[in-house]
Amino acid sequence: MSQPEVFELIILPILIFLARIIDVTVGTFRIVMVSKGKKYIAPLLGFIEVTIWILAIGKIMQNLDNWVNIVAYASGFATGNYIGLLIEEKVAMGVVKIQIITAKPATELIAKLISLGYGITHHEATGASGKVSIMYSIVNRAEVSKVVELISHLNPNAFYSIEDVKFVNRGLDSVFTPKRRGRKGK
Repeated sequence: MSQPEVFELIILPILIFLARIIDVTVGTFRIVMVSKGKKYIAPLLGFIEVTIWILAIGKIMQNLDNWVNIVAYASGFATGNYIGLLIEEKVAMGVVKIQIITAKPATELIAKLISLGYGITHHEATGASGKVSIMYSIVNRAEVSKVVELISHLNPNAFYSIEDVKFVNRGLDSVFTPKRRGRKGK
């Protein structure tokens, strides 16, 4: 294989694949920033994303007869989506609202969540199958798995839903997040 063939069939497709991974990963993270209202970070990420995309698509257009580039482009897109979601999961920015509905008395679950420092709003209601307890809590996304594990352990039949919260007005440090050891309060 000649040097130009090595470049066209191996090196260029790898570069296109890597460029797509980077631009789609950045794009996925940019969408998260937009949804979180990060108005200064999102445009910067968009600039990076589009610059990389233009470079990659430019090489594809110059070499439309090379099917390896097209496969690399599509594979990089798919891989970039996957990696972007993994990074977003690990970063776990922001807060969520957890709503818990249970027919079982919620006293133990409420007490445990409060003892761990989570703020809870609770009320009794009537559901389709009778009396239920409804609890709400705003928690950091990074803490969701801990709360879900606790719900599953103390009340495995509870119904719960988790929603993204774009904005929290106040109390996040004092009411809605677990108390940290060694953290000084105001």
